[in-house]
Order: sequence, then C-alpha cells, then structure tokens
Amino acid sequence: MAVTKDTVYIKGEQNVEVTKSEVTLGDILSIECANLEMIPKIKALKLLKVQNNGKHRYVVSVLKIIECIHRQYPNVDIENLGKEDIIITCEDQKTPNKFIHWTKVAVVTAITFVGAAFSIMAFNNDVETTKLFGQIYTLLMGKQSSGFTVLELMYCVGLIVGILIFFNHFGGKKFSVDPTPMEVEMRLYENDIQTTLIENYSRKEKELDVGKTTSAGTHRA
Repeated sequence: MAVTKDTVYIKGEQNVEVTKSEVTLGDILSIECANLEMIPKIKALKLLKVQNNGKHRYVVSVLKIIECIHRQYPNVDIENLGKEDIIITCEDQKTPNKFIHWTKVAVVTAITFVGAAFSIMAFNNDVETTKLFGQIYTLLMGKQSSGFTVLELMYCVGLIVGILIFFNHFGGKKFSVDPTPMEVEMRLYENDIQTTLIENYSRKEKELDVGKTTSAGTHRA
C-alpha cells in the first residue's frame, strides 16, 4: 500500500520586513498543510540570522526555502503559491521622533502647496485665462468684465472639484473603492524597485539560493 505524502503549501509576498535577528519561515511565509502538527514546526525553521545591527536586505530564492524545509522533512511535497524570489528587509524597530515626523509633514505639505499653486498660476498666465474670460464675458453679456465674474468663480470651483475627483479622496476619505492615481503610481514604483533589486542581487550572485550559506556582511544594503 502506497504511503500518502503530506503536501505543504507556501506563499510569500514579494517584499517582507522583519525586526528579529533570527528570521524563520513563519516570518516571511503563509503556510498551509493538512497535517496541522507540521505547520508550527515548519514556521519555526530558521532561514537566516543577522549578526550585525542596522539595516540589512536579502533576496531569497524559493528554492532556498524548499531546501530548508526538505532538510527537516525530506518526504513532504511542497507547492509554492507565491513569489519565486522574496526580498527580506531586516531593520531595528525604532520609534520615530514626533517633532521630526510632523516637521517633515509640514515641510512636504508646504512644498507641495506652493509648487501646485505656482504651476496653476503659471498655466493660467501662459494661456492668458483672464483675457479669455474677459472676451467670453463681453461676448455673452455685451459689456466689459469687472475682473471677477461668475466665470472666474465657477472656474475656481471646477478646478477644486476636478482635482478631488481625479485623486479620488479628500483627507482620509475616498470617494470610491478604486485605488487613487497616486496609489497606482506608487505601486508601479514599488514593483520597479523590487524587480531591480532582485535582478541586481542575482547578477552579483548575492541571492540566497540552493547551496549558498547566509552571510550578513555580504548582503547589507
């Protein structure tokens, strides 16, 4: 009679942050198995150890993870449902200084506000919006514009409403369940960074793969 093998399903995200010096499989993977007793044992398996303080970054191949599991459980079948390469960032957890944090927020807000205001004013000046509104007002009303009419008012209101609709949120409130354009761009930017990191580590042969040992000094980022 054939012996039924246990199947272990693993799933890892592309980028994982940990704060412990000893990284286990449970820190970076979601694990499922019909044999419930095996799950906590696999999660406790050590993958790498960071010997120095500070920030370290590793790129780990899923084959290295499978090798780690097979060393303890050589007869299990493993199916990977996640990424083929996982970026692990090890960094000491620090409580940010609130004063510095809010100072950064204020500076970024001020720069963004001034930059956006300057861009809008430069655009309006470039296309001569005031002159255009004056001509439209004279054409429709038959008299000269006073400089501030319903056209300018509705233009200001429409500009604000258009920006809010485009960015899909006001403060912490979103107008729909769709991601905002900023969130989409940030996600694309993160994906590009992760792809570049994986390719660079692979080319420099720094990726933790089958048969390679962990060395914190050579993987520091």
